[in-house]
Amino acid sequence: MLLYADLCFPVMVVIFRLVVWLYSLISYLPYLLLRSSDSQTFSECSRRVKARSVSGHPSGPYRDIGALRVLATCLQPGVNTLDLVFESSVCRFPHFDCLGTRDLLSEEDETSEDGRVFKKVILGEYRWMSYDQVYKEVRAFGSGLVALGQKPLKNIAIFCETRAEWIIAAQACFMYNFPLVTLYSTLGGPAIAHGLNEAEVSHIITSKELLETKLKSILLEVPRLQHIIIVDDKLKSGSEYPQGISVHSMAAVTRLGAHPENGTSRRPPCAADVAVIMYTSGSTGVPKGVMISHSNIIAGITGMAERIPSLGEDDTYIGYLPLAHVLELSAEMVCLAHGCRIGYSSPQTLTNQSTKIKKGSKGDISVLRPTLMAAVPEIMDRIYKNLMLKVEEMSVFQRTLFLLAYNYKMEQLAMGYSTPLCDKLVFQKVRALLGGRLRVLLSGGAPLSAVTQRFMNICFCCPVGQGYGLTETCGAGTISQLWDYSTGRVGAPLVCCEIQLKDWIEGGYRSTDRPCPRGEILVGGPNVTMGYYKNKQKNSEDFFMDEKGQRWFCTGDIGEFHGDGCLKIIDRKKDLVKLQAGEYVSLGKVEAVLKNCPLVDNICAYANSDESYVIGFVVPNQKQLLALAERKRVRGLWEELCNNPVIEEEVLRVITETALTAQLERFEIPWKIRLSVEPWTPENGLVTDAFKLKRKELKSHYQNDIERMYGAK
Repeated sequence: MLLYADLCFPVMVVIFRLVVWLYSLISYLPYLLLRSSDSQTFSECSRRVKARSVSGHPSGPYRDIGALRVLATCLQPGVNTLDLVFESSVCRFPHFDCLGTRDLLSEEDETSEDGRVFKKVILGEYRWMSYDQVYKEVRAFGSGLVALGQKPLKNIAIFCETRAEWIIAAQACFMYNFPLVTLYSTLGGPAIAHGLNEAEVSHIITSKELLETKLKSILLEVPRLQHIIIVDDKLKSGSEYPQGISVHSMAAVTRLGAHPENGTSRRPPCAADVAVIMYTSGSTGVPKGVMISHSNIIAGITGMAERIPSLGEDDTYIGYLPLAHVLELSAEMVCLAHGCRIGYSSPQTLTNQSTKIKKGSKGDISVLRPTLMAAVPEIMDRIYKNLMLKVEEMSVFQRTLFLLAYNYKMEQLAMGYSTPLCDKLVFQKVRALLGGRLRVLLSGGAPLSAVTQRFMNICFCCPVGQGYGLTETCGAGTISQLWDYSTGRVGAPLVCCEIQLKDWIEGGYRSTDRPCPRGEILVGGPNVTMGYYKNKQKNSEDFFMDEKGQRWFCTGDIGEFHGDGCLKIIDRKKDLVKLQAGEYVSLGKVEAVLKNCPLVDNICAYANSDESYVIGFVVPNQKQLLALAERKRVRGLWEELCNNPVIEEEVLRVITETALTAQLERFEIPWKIRLSVEPWTPENGLVTDAFKLKRKELKSHYQNDIERMYGAK
């Protein structure tokens, strides 16, 4: 049998190469004949200069080559508020599908082997509302809010999961000039109360579940609150609320607004009015409210839309990330401005393997089959690791064929060519995991590892673009060109903004560095927001106006510009720690490298300036850790394995090997680690909704372990 295998694989390699060579030979002549004189391969496009310094100085500011003279501010002349953007789409696409939600067919409890009970659902097809239907709902709901006493230019809050009702409520607020205060659905009670009180909110839009589980317990701490609007169809009867608070269903408010006597004339917003006060997820403490004007958002989505070719009514976007995050809100605004349809999902129902999907039934992405999708690196890293586990479980024959196709496609992409035969024969099943029609996958919120980006590019047969932006810049900063298959970079500045590098002497980053200018990233342009709500001190620290009247935001991120005008994020000021011996360690850099280790699902590097080495907290990959325990003949429950010194030592050894392979310095590699029994989620407060580490909370959570790892020298 072994002799047969030894003979089989070289033959298979020869056959594979022969088939590919014949296909390439047959297809190359038509390609040459049909190729227009001005068409270029991916590699030729990648080498093209995408942005340059308008001052000629290596510090910048850098602009997209299409915006060297003037920055873009809007999608259409005169359409300078969000209500006008949506009305324009309604006029152009009245009967096209706009917002879609799946029907809930059944729900049941499922008991696992360890006795835990999980909710499982079976969902039907998507039900769609047209642009015209959504517009009528928006108008009626806005009128209903007016009838309930909501006034123009007075803040209103939304505290709700991502769903169609969220965007309907938001459009109503934009239309009637109610500044919309957005709060993450995973925030804790004190953070929610802080946001509502600081914004002086009297009306809040929420869901039945969030009202019962989070909002109800803090109502007495929010004395100005008078009206709660529930987006669900039916109110829960028998619930008691403090005196002076009225609870309404969204449907009832919409019916109220549809009455002829409530169809009062509205006061439309102007471009400079606040559209959103977006509370951050609080990765460094109490959430801050970022004031975003109508013109800020429109400038931001104008820049984003320019990087997505052929965007239009044939596109379908899957919405599942938190709408309270600037990435998702901006992405959906781009879609609504171009007549796309948006189908709603959640991380628990996204794929066939998602936690709430009953085995044998379909997840949302398989039913919707989107063409556009946004994701955060944490989700993409999970997809990559799960697929790599499936590759490892393949037969030797299948795995060899997969790796042959993978390496061949990587070679072809490097030369700038596509591989339709490999895509059809090898990667079609992988592509089907995300619906099979995806043409753009955009990653944002944090740096995406080069390994994950390359894997997604190859296996899902679509460009994977990285973007860089912050809440303070409306999520807009850079997005890589879709034909740029280089990895590890976030692309050139968008047409709506410019980027400058500021020397950071302490960290050793200067714009005069060779071969690439480096420094703190400053973003300027019409997408830079109005500042933090009621926080003058932070405004003066992070924002400034230049002599031309343009607003700038100091990001705290460190970047370098490459020769073609693309930006790479290389560090963060807050992540830099000076060790006892004087070496600087970038915690973010260490984490980005070590997350590529198969044993690691998530990691937080930590260093105390009074100490001489780095330590780490690790969320291990369950499947990989169990396999490691079996190899080492260590038995026990999950908690026992995570606390076992033999397993801990072995994981540290593998992590060290990964770090050395990636050429980390010895002082950057963790000397000691602590394995976490529980994963870090927004629900347990150790990461944000965008899965960024909350370092302060993680430090408090692992304080005893920090003292142990630094104490026992």
